[in-house]
Amino acid sequence: MEQQGTDQQGTVSRVTTGMRVVDAAGMDVGTVDLVQRGDPNAVTVQAPTADPGGSLDELIESAAAGEPDVPADLAARLLRTGYLKVSTDLVPTGAVYVLADQIAGISTDQVLLNALAADLPAED
Repeated sequence: MEQQGTDQQGTVSRVTTGMRVVDAAGMDVGTVDLVQRGDPNAVTVQAPTADPGGSLDELIESAAAGEPDVPADLAARLLRTGYLKVSTDLVPTGAVYVLADQIAGISTDQVLLNALAADLPAED
């Protein structure tokens, strides 16, 4: 199980803002707005007291923005696994979240998902 978490963190760390996101059916979901590496020790949605592996600027931006903006149980899962926030026109709130384990692969300029866009949780 630890190896899977390590692999997910490696995958998330290769994603950059602005990359295109494509779902499992080949549908364009949107573009990456925020990349947050996971903290396996996160159990609450409170801002971590130490850097979970990202840059300090990313941590401050994430905490200041109240990310992730989803129900508490899902937020805790996102913080543990790592996630992407994707800007999209597919939902009224303008953004969806992708869990690290929903990333199937990464190419030079896009993130390929193993989930459908309709299954991605929308920002509250």
